[in-house]
Amino acid sequence: MSLDDKVQSILKSEVVWDAHSGFMPDPAADLNNLRIWRDAGVDYLSIDVGFDLLPWEKTVATLAYFRHWILARPADYALVSSTDEILAAKAQGKLAVTFDIEGMNALNGRVEMVEFYHRLGVRQMLFAYNRNNLAGGGCHDEDTGLTAFGRQVIDEMNRLGMFVDVTHTGYRTTMDVMEYTDRPVIFSHSNPKALCAHGRNITDDQIKACSRTGGIIGVVGLNRFLGEGRTDSERLADHVEYLIDLAGPRHVGIGLDYAFPVEVEGIEDIISSNPHFWPKNEYPEGKTTYSTPGQTKELIEVLLRRGHSERTVRDVMGGNFMRLAREIWK
Repeated sequence: MSLDDKVQSILKSEVVWDAHSGFMPDPAADLNNLRIWRDAGVDYLSIDVGFDLLPWEKTVATLAYFRHWILARPADYALVSSTDEILAAKAQGKLAVTFDIEGMNALNGRVEMVEFYHRLGVRQMLFAYNRNNLAGGGCHDEDTGLTAFGRQVIDEMNRLGMFVDVTHTGYRTTMDVMEYTDRPVIFSHSNPKALCAHGRNITDDQIKACSRTGGIIGVVGLNRFLGEGRTDSERLADHVEYLIDLAGPRHVGIGLDYAFPVEVEGIEDIISSNPHFWPKNEYPEGKTTYSTPGQTKELIEVLLRRGHSERTVRDVMGGNFMRLAREIWK
């Protein structure tokens, strides 16, 4: 079988999974841009509806709008709650979506909000977005570790069947979370610090601890976190390979964190005007660039050319997250 035949076989038969979107969680977002993922052959996307900088009421408003928009377009999109529904959506040529929230401020200090969000389609929540909150510590703050409230949230997420996500979270809190929970934990969009020494990236200890829980690390496609100012597929593959070597091929996925081109300038303004969330020394002036969903086919080609088995490539591109969703989602 030729290289192109192998690539087409993977795209046709495997669920291609992107574990996190990077466009602004805002009712003003132009969701017609979701066709970027559909046209690229992505089958499932977790759409961000809020992060800790925003008030919890904004997260609820965004979630209401995103749900309404997607449910009004059943020919192209499917709001799913199970892996069977993801497979059905793929078979019908639809983009399957669920939602995620970056940080526990969206809970407003109330653990019962976890179930509220779960019922509305949220299937993963991360602990802290760069700064500390009531649940734990952020990666750009004096990390205070997992709190009693954070442990209550983990218990509730495990009961309901949600991905516990520790991206953007401080080292101590991530290690506390992975020690406390009895379920797999994910880094939905985080890169190895060994390849790019950014404060948002994660150490070998964190990577190995995640794999020991049975969890997955999703490679993120921003130049700031990939290093060398690059977002090309070869550089993405460098990070994928590092994680495969350290954690094993069953613990690696993709979470591009891709933002619409029209939004990039606005996102840069938010970063520069909130240095407490994005410290100037970690986020110096300069444009953030993104790996695109359109690189999906090329990334598969690169990994196959580098000698990875078809099974490994299938797992990285979506098989691992599908397996974990079957295990955790309820």
